[in-house]
Amino acid sequence: MDKPIIPSEIRTIYEGRIFTVQVETITLPKGGELKAEIVRHPGSVVIVPVTDSGEIVLVRQYRHPLGRWVWELPAGSLKRGEDPEQAAARECHEEVGKIPGRIDRLGAFFPTPGYCDEEMSIYRASRLRDPEVADVPAQPDADEDIETKAFSLEALRQMISTGEIIDLKTVAGLALAEGISRP
Repeated sequence: MDKPIIPSEIRTIYEGRIFTVQVETITLPKGGELKAEIVRHPGSVVIVPVTDSGEIVLVRQYRHPLGRWVWELPAGSLKRGEDPEQAAARECHEEVGKIPGRIDRLGAFFPTPGYCDEEMSIYRASRLRDPEVADVPAQPDADEDIETKAFSLEALRQMISTGEIIDLKTVAGLALAEGISRP
């Protein structure tokens, strides 16, 4: 197994609510020095909410870096020390307004390993139910203005092919969802 490269210097350039930016000075295996700019992220969850009829719920929200509204799978960052499965249930409740009766891990990936250490864990959420009075109320993020809608897999395939779905985590999650049978 290859030995990890140990940085000779680590400088924190920015520390924000969601991520930290660091510059790490490393010596490359073939020689030479590199100042690697790295976004440190606590990780996130992506939820594939499947209705009892087999449709998948997407959320539509404004993404300012793109300057447009985007249809995507619900997702959210992990809170420090939070269990990813519990985070998936929390995000489903917050963004979709439903509480999953079942959560299944579908996989995980690193969407941008060239400059970011974020790991996205993908979960199928099924047996969705409306919250009851006894349930803890959902606490959506203050910056979220979300619309939800359920789509068939065929409609989602069409939305990807026409460019209506442009979010990579959604494309990856839906690719994993292709193997999902009805709950």
